[in-house]
Amino acid sequence: MRLAGHTLGTPGQTVPEALALFAAAGLDAAEVIYQDGYRSALPPRDRRSAEEARRASEDLGVPIIGLTPYTTGINALEEGQWRSAVDEFRGAIEIAQAVGAARLRVYAGSWHPGDRDHGAHWDRLVAALRTLAPEASDAGVRLCVENHFGTMTQSAAETARLVREVDHDAVRVLYDQANLTFTHDEPYQEALRVQGDLIGHVHVKDLVFTDPDAPFQASETARVAASERAVRSRVVGEGVLPWAGILASLAALGYDDVLSLEYEYRWHPQDLPEPAVGFARSAAAVRAALAQTAVPGSAR
Repeated sequence: MRLAGHTLGTPGQTVPEALALFAAAGLDAAEVIYQDGYRSALPPRDRRSAEEARRASEDLGVPIIGLTPYTTGINALEEGQWRSAVDEFRGAIEIAQAVGAARLRVYAGSWHPGDRDHGAHWDRLVAALRTLAPEASDAGVRLCVENHFGTMTQSAAETARLVREVDHDAVRVLYDQANLTFTHDEPYQEALRVQGDLIGHVHVKDLVFTDPDAPFQASETARVAASERAVRSRVVGEGVLPWAGILASLAALGYDDVLSLEYEYRWHPQDLPEPAVGFARSAAAVRAALAQTAVPGSAR
């Protein structure tokens, strides 16, 4: 398996600077945020920035394997909002091609407790992914739907249901066990049982609970506000996630692709050491866990 750095962890660096940091940390690849207004991101539809990033990735030997958009409108009931969100993803597919990325993170729309008309929003979500899937496939890109709070696929069961309903090889699951853990959804054994055959990408991070019994709440989609948090972010291997068991189970399922270190320094810098330190320590912990799986080619 290859280890990628995620530019969520490099808010102070440009994309080329982040790629250099990942190379220095011994990482194999990069996942890059696709968003306006963030220093360590590729701006939407900005081919000049994409070409600069691709040149840097080639020079450093750190390929950009994925992009992370923050689009949430693909389950909107209002036609104009829905079409705008679908077009945003079309732009992301184009930039993914430009940088050589083979996957896009997908938020399964926007959904929070108290929202109404679940069935109607779900149908719009399915329609969006069925519209985009053939275009992504033609571009050599997979749409990877994340287990993520504030969307319609917070749990592994919901994510698997969506991917199976869309029923296209270009739409896969983005497995994030840390998200499932702090939302009190499936433990890893159950998460992999229900969605393991659908996984196209994996995020790796770690955490500790400040109050394990506190019910999960989040009023936003991209992050949990400080006043709502019942966890603290940690370097991989220094929290509660059993990564040796998770990675062994993934390997047993036949997953031998990218593990992206989603170091949450953008959102929670107070919890974590500086990126150069945190990425290197996280990579060492993941490689140590991979070595325990005894799968040839897993550890670099």
